[in-house]
Amino acid sequence: MYSRYNILAILYCAEQSECAKNIPWPLADKVCRHIGINAPDFERRISIKMEKACIFFTDGFEEIEALAVVDLLRRANIDTDMVSITGRLDVTGSHGISVHMDQLFENVDFDSVTLFLLPGGPGTKDLEAHEGLMEKLDAFYKAGKTIGAICAAPSILGHKGMLKGRRACAYPGYESQLEGAYVSYHKTETDGNIITARGMGCAIDFGLAIIEKVQGEEAAKELAQAIVYSCD
Repeated sequence: MYSRYNILAILYCAEQSECAKNIPWPLADKVCRHIGINAPDFERRISIKMEKACIFFTDGFEEIEALAVVDLLRRANIDTDMVSITGRLDVTGSHGISVHMDQLFENVDFDSVTLFLLPGGPGTKDLEAHEGLMEKLDAFYKAGKTIGAICAAPSILGHKGMLKGRRACAYPGYESQLEGAYVSYHKTETDGNIITARGMGCAIDFGLAIIEKVQGEEAAKELAQAIVYSCD
């Protein structure tokens, strides 16, 4: 019977042809030594490789809320794409900062996406008005995949009834739109597969909450320490 780490090693080697030629079998600890990491780190590496995040942009997005999250997820080695819903690869934020996207909404392979993320800002209303994006959001919610929203964007989830019976937070003044939620005033809230945050000043906490959700508390703490950030 293969152990958990044996199976992880097989998955890893399937993607690493040079490594696969020389891996000593069958002991997983030998495999881990061969690639220079211990077994728990090995498991984390495999889990990271399986995550795919998309954060959706339209004109008027809040720059720090979006880009801080992209930065943190990429630092955590989570494959993260900036996706434009405008039909253009260059999108301009609410403070006049233009950003070149990784791809257009129409070209996203949603079958590979595991994290669905919505920034806030004045562009939130355009995110909610995009029928294709909302259809995909509904599908993610139904499938129980991880959804994150910050600032005004949690209101989109509230309007769809996705926050009923959950703890959730949003930008001050949007609490009434978190329909059915137990409204929180914490920087972030994670309840099941949904992560919400209050605003720009909570963007790092939001990014770290996403990392904690998919990689665990220790990974989030390590990254916070690496960027000299205190969650207190």
